[in-house]
Amino acid sequence: MLPIAMVGGAVFYPWMDYVTFLSPYLIFMMLFITYCKLTLHNLKPDKFEMTLLGFQMVMAAVVYGATFFWNHILAEGVFICVFISTATAAPVITSMLGGSISKVATYSLLSNSVIAVGGPIILAAIGDHAEMTFIESFQLILAQVFPLIVLPLILALILRKFLPHLHEKVKSMQQLSFYLWSISLFIVVGSCVSFAIKNWTPDSTWTMIWLSIGSLIVCVAQFKVGRKIGGRFGDKVSGGQALGQKNTVLAVWLALAYLNPMASIAPAAYVAWQNIINSWQLMRHQSQTSLDGATS
Repeated sequence: MLPIAMVGGAVFYPWMDYVTFLSPYLIFMMLFITYCKLTLHNLKPDKFEMTLLGFQMVMAAVVYGATFFWNHILAEGVFICVFISTATAAPVITSMLGGSISKVATYSLLSNSVIAVGGPIILAAIGDHAEMTFIESFQLILAQVFPLIVLPLILALILRKFLPHLHEKVKSMQQLSFYLWSISLFIVVGSCVSFAIKNWTPDSTWTMIWLSIGSLIVCVAQFKVGRKIGGRFGDKVSGGQALGQKNTVLAVWLALAYLNPMASIAPAAYVAWQNIINSWQLMRHQSQTSLDGATS
């Protein structure tokens, strides 16, 4: 279903402007359903989250330094693909793959907090322009990210406390998150294709190609390294999703606000790469689950 959603979004991109407004509502509902599986004591950062965060920051600096003197637009593009926080929908995919929702949800909260505070400072230092003050940037990032992460969590915890029967009913509807994610993916891919086409010029062709290749390399690297780090803590799935699945909508916005606008092509391409990987992982997990069920 995810490849069909991506292809459909690419085909119907001219009409995405009419449905883009639905994306935050879909993400909110996905997270609300997923967070109904959590309890408050699950959300405590530990060595797992701090190790991932440390590697993420170091890797962002390394990829920027390694590519800056060759192509500064490419450097900005791959940097934002690594530096940006975990996708708000990462706990949903993690749940489908059998990973720890609480670990990924905790890391999502942690990484988004770091980006909200440190992002304006770091991006203003390396970027080509910055029309906003730190306070304005901080408020805009909070306004974009935290309602989608914190509010569904608060609502799920309130429901658990005061309406346990309704909470259990919502908790049993986890499969619905997948279909909501597929619709959201259709919209996001269509929006990214529309963005790339609107910003294309003949002179920018090779830059766009290199940005797409660079985002593919760092995408695969983050999933693989995340799984290795997660493996040390007994959860490869959570490590891979926490480090590899990115908040690309926020990344595109930050690139446009602080960096060379062309650099935003990298996180736009990252949408396709991370969801191709997610599709492959989900198909492999489903096949393995079916095989285990047949042999048991």
